[in-house]
Amino acid sequence: MTDGVADDARFSVDDALDRLYAARPQDFTAERTRLAGEAKRSGDAAAAKQIGGSRKPTAAAWVVNLLVLRGTARASLADLGARLRKAHAAMDGEAIRTLTGEQRRLVEELSRAGFLAAGIDAPSAALRDDVTATLQAAVADPEIAARLGRLTTAEQWSGFGEFGTATAVSAKRPVRPPAPTKEAAPAGAARDADREKARKIRAALAAAERRKSEADAALTELQSNLAAARLRVTDARRRLADAEQALSAAEDAYAAGKRESADATAAVKAAKTAR
Repeated sequence: MTDGVADDARFSVDDALDRLYAARPQDFTAERTRLAGEAKRSGDAAAAKQIGGSRKPTAAAWVVNLLVLRGTARASLADLGARLRKAHAAMDGEAIRTLTGEQRRLVEELSRAGFLAAGIDAPSAALRDDVTATLQAAVADPEIAARLGRLTTAEQWSGFGEFGTATAVSAKRPVRPPAPTKEAAPAGAARDADREKARKIRAALAAAERRKSEADAALTELQSNLAAARLRVTDARRRLADAEQALSAAEDAYAAGKRESADATAAVKAAKTAR
């Protein structure tokens, strides 16, 4: 098997796209041309067209694609997302709190693993934020999770995906329409009172759903901000340690230089005295 192709009949476009999206951004164009050529030589014109039309990913998209293509990140994110949606649908506050903590830890762990796989020792704040936001979005939205490995840009979750929908549906469960009475419904004023009561219930429910949706959106944004802040703190601590080490080395060099200067001055004086 040469370059992933055993013979013309066994060309795999999925394998080719995996290799393409795992390639470094600076190598993407050349790899796309090479793989499209392989597909064309195999006789698969559709695959050649699909590969040739593939868009080059941004740095953040490449880091996430590489992470997913080389491990089990997609399954971990999808599993956590399913459990979070279930907890939101059941309005299980304890489970939501526990899973939210798990989400933060998973996103931090995968972010570090992605940068390690990409060979990026000191990612910029913007790159870290984009990778973190994309992983957060994959937890929240199954459609984004399904696109991992073929991303061309970083992803963002708007806050109006599965979590909000599940919560809104579950919030309706405690509300029950007024039970029919066995007595004859009073006419006129009584019917108006019933209609007004139903209207107030609907208005209160709509207001509660809006507040819950806004709270979910705010929570997701805060989670993303927290994860990004933790990564920035870790990076700042590392930079501080490097700076302190450099300062210590500079101070040692300066002290040694002073000693050498003093020794040289003493030697000059001794030479002059000897004359």
